Amino acid sequence: MATIREESLKKHYEWNGKIEVRSRVPVNTREDLSLAYTPGVAEPCLEIQKDVNKSYELTRRNNLVAVITDGTAVLGLGDIGPEAGMPVMEGKCILFKEFADVDAFPLCIKSKDVDEIVRTVYLLSGSFGGINLEDIAAPRCFEIERRLIELCDIPIFHDDQHGTAIVVGAALLNALKIVKKDIGDIRVAMSGAGAAGISIAKHIIRLGVDPEKIVMCNSKGIVCSGDSRLNPAQAEMAEITNAGRLTGPISEAMKGADLFIGVSVPGVITKEMVATMAPDAIVFPMANPTPEIMPDEALAAGARIVGTGRSDFPNQINNLLAFPGIFRGALDCRASRINEEMKVATSRALATLIPDSELREDNIIVSALNKDVARVVSAAVIRSARETGVARI
Repeated sequence: MATIREESLKKHYEWNGKIEVRSRVPVNTREDLSLAYTPGVAEPCLEIQKDVNKSYELTRRNNLVAVITDGTAVLGLGDIGPEAGMPVMEGKCILFKEFADVDAFPLCIKSKDVDEIVRTVYLLSGSFGGINLEDIAAPRCFEIERRLIELCDIPIFHDDQHGTAIVVGAALLNALKIVKKDIGDIRVAMSGAGAAGISIAKHIIRLGVDPEKIVMCNSKGIVCSGDSRLNPAQAEMAEITNAGRLTGPISEAMKGADLFIGVSVPGVITKEMVATMAPDAIVFPMANPTPEIMPDEALAAGARIVGTGRSDFPNQINNLLAFPGIFRGALDCRASRINEEMKVATSRALATLIPDSELREDNIIVSALNKDVARVVSAAVIRSARETGVARI
């Protein structure tokens, strides 16, 4: 890990930035200049003035996504500021381009004020076909996304929440086929009740998990209704989960659980805790770079299937499987939003990329480097967008 970090820093100095703007048209002659700029450019301007939707046909807006952060929850580094978050936003942009041919541009906002961030993004939204919110701390991220969805007529997607949830959902659907358990019957223990944890819980509920059988935990222990320390988003989840009103440490939540999902911090799960889970347990410890429990320890303790966020272990649960294809599909059908049905469709599409005959304990989710994924996901997103009435072409 130290070697990778050192080499990455060296490369970033060499690269001097990971993205650049390139012209799509020639500007070599007077005629070229007249067509691409003045005086000819006045004509597309007037067309867009008459019908703003022409901006999707006469500009690159049809393929352009803004990747936006305030720098408050960057990777596992926390609140490091918008400028320090820029390398991650640039990285996100190259993934959009390389995996789905979506043009993306990073915008790092120097504010932690919800009103300022919402207003800034809304005012810029006419330049883009979609907005990818990134590395914004909870609980502000929930309010920012909600208000932008209400204000804007383009897709708004907080990838830290929904991208991870979608891929967890796909991995879960395939894992359940192997252990032969019904999604409505499983008990779930979760470590992490921030943006990703709450979104994962909501998403697996839409896939069929019984919310009353989910027990979420934060740094203080089990999330239970009536706890005054919960933020509003956690309090909302407490009302529909943990029907048994369990309290105490996460070890209590793990007892008898069929599934563990971790989006928290390293080392909070022990082999002894995994040993108390139900037979054929599924364990998804996804804290990066060090998971809640290492895969070999979880397997030794009795887990049947383990998936992490890391690329050096089997079953990598990586949101790269979701966001490029989701935006590709949303842009191609000019969706006004990315709704819950589109997210469920993405999970189901990802799950089908591994045929049942090829499912194994160490092969429940397709590789994040498989560039066919975006095509399959985008097709599912377009179908769902049209079925739910949010596609505009």
